[in-house]
This record gives sequence, C-alpha cells and structure tokens, in this order.
Amino acid sequence: MSEDLSLFDAIYSCRAMRRLDTKAVPEELLVKLIDAANQAPSGSNMQRARWLVVRDPDQRKKLAALNKTAVEAYVGPQSGRAGALPHQSAEKRQRMLNSVLWQAEHLQDCPAIVIACFEFDAPVSGSEASRAGSSLWPGVQNLLLAARALGLGAALTTLGLSDRKASRAVLGLPDNIEAFGLIPVGYPLGKFGPVTRLPVAEIMRWDRWSA
Repeated sequence: MSEDLSLFDAIYSCRAMRRLDTKAVPEELLVKLIDAANQAPSGSNMQRARWLVVRDPDQRKKLAALNKTAVEAYVGPQSGRAGALPHQSAEKRQRMLNSVLWQAEHLQDCPAIVIACFEFDAPVSGSEASRAGSSLWPGVQNLLLAARALGLGAALTTLGLSDRKASRAVLGLPDNIEAFGLIPVGYPLGKFGPVTRLPVAEIMRWDRWSA
C-alpha cells in the first residue's frame, strides 16, 4: 500500500530493508518500480540501463546460493571488515551484520530480486564497465525511493554478483550486458524510520577543502 509521503519524507526514512516477507509483490508494483528507475538521467541521454526482475523460485535459489557464498567471505575472519566505526558502535554494526546474514539465509524466499544492468554496444572489461555506473546508480536510487513510497522494502547489494561468471550464467546475460547491483524487493518485516548519518557539518565544505 502506498503512503502519502513527500520526497523528503521518503529520503529521510528510506532504510535498507533486508528482512522481507515472502508475500508476493503485485506485478503492477514491480513494473512501477522499474518505471520510476527509468525516469533517472543517463549520460548523453543514452538510456542504457536495463532491469531484470527475477521471480522464478529456481532462479532465486541460484542467486541466493551465490550471495550466501559472497556474504560468508564478507563476514569471515580474514575479511578485514571493521567491527566498529567512529560513527557506528559495535552493537549497531552487529545489528546491521545480523540483517545481512538473515538476508543471506532467506534470499531465496524473497518474492522478487531486481538486477540493475547496463547495455553496452559490445563486450567490455570490468574497468570499462565501471564507468557506466553514473548512468545506472541514479536509477537504482529512484527505485529504492519508489519502493519506500509504496511501502515496500528494498536494499542494494553487490555481493550476490561477486562471482561475475556464475551470476552471468544464472541470469543468461548477453555478452554486452553487465550486471551492477542486486536489489531484493518485498514487504518489510521491520519498520521504516529515521536513518543515522554523519552531521552535514562533518561531510561538507565550501569552495575549497579545509580542516
């Protein structure tokens, strides 16, 4: 069900929702998310963003297996992942990690997984592909905000695409299409609310960088 949200309401309460219900998301809402993503700008207005919505249970299971392998490496003792940050206590960081682990165990049960892709004229290398991000990430953010406005939970991850060869095989991508992000979408099991971010005074400067 959509909510009566202003744009700023959506921005300031758009939490990463990883714990999602198994309840199916109506097809018209999924199409609405992609339509919102499609309104984003792109370099030279080329409009090369492409969106693959995965609902098939077997396909979701294969993607979930790839994601779980990547998550296990991400949280492993050799990962170098910080247990706490100056702006995030160990307790809060652990809660975030718990949600990532929950998602890894339940991704196959998520009703829909959106794969954000980009279509090139010809096959490209990884470094060449990275330059296309500026024409894709605005669409991803549009999708996340649209999901929030519709009362849907979503969270972007790239871990599930870490094994590029395997994920390409699962998704059946042509040689000239690259997958950039994986976005599970569903009805949230948690609650939307304020997000915790650094104060603007700490991240903003005027005219020149100064201490």
